[in-house]
Amino acid sequence: MSKIDILCVIDDDEIYTFTIKRIIKAADVTENTLFFENGQAALEFFTENKNNPSLLPELILLDLNMPILDGWQFLDRFIKMVPHLEKKITVYIVSSSIDEADYKRAEAIEQVSDFMVKPISVQQLKDLVNSL
Repeated sequence: MSKIDILCVIDDDEIYTFTIKRIIKAADVTENTLFFENGQAALEFFTENKNNPSLLPELILLDLNMPILDGWQFLDRFIKMVPHLEKKITVYIVSSSIDEADYKRAEAIEQVSDFMVKPISVQQLKDLVNSL
């Protein structure tokens, strides 16, 4: 089974964060996990560490509905940063949204690999990591 060095979860929901921590542990797919409660905090981290690939994640699980900077706003800024990052980072939207417009918008963004409905399972997480 594949394992990555760093997984990043950007989500403000405390209950989901608790759940995804357990899922990540059960899936045993990463050595380290970064958690951010909003897109702004995550962007600040990426900006500070853009030249240090050993601190950047291979995979981001991104929620859409968050305070300060939501998932869409994060993506807008993150996409501009991608050419300057020294590491390939795969982004999956993981949201409770069932809005068809969100699915279509996500499909149109090249940097988004897929849109998944919360909560993801241990097997789904293993499959994501194995596909990297």
